Amino acid sequence: MPKIIYQTPDGKRHEVEVQNGYSVMEGAINNNIEGIVAECGGACACATCHSYIDEAWTDKLAPMDDMEDSMLDAAFERKDNSRLTCQIEVSDALDGLVVHVADNEY
Repeated sequence: MPKIIYQTPDGKRHEVEVQNGYSVMEGAINNNIEGIVAECGGACACATCHSYIDEAWTDKLAPMDDMEDSMLDAAFERKDNSRLTCQIEVSDALDGLVVHVADNEY
């Protein structure tokens, strides 16, 4: 299984295995990663799974669609590397992905 590395706002690093086909958000929820709130359950309707993708990985992800882009406008402190983790599907190609969890509990 691919390993996803979550860096939480408190500076902690969590390296967890996430099953192929799951979203990066589901990987966080299943492994109790703090900061990924996921109020909408992954429906791309709340922006509470907002994270910053490590710069080394931004070009390796599928581009965001218009719905995700629009929802990110509601995210707190959106940046160029902002993504909704519910919209990133885990695959072997993402082994080692580094995700910096945004402050989603405001």
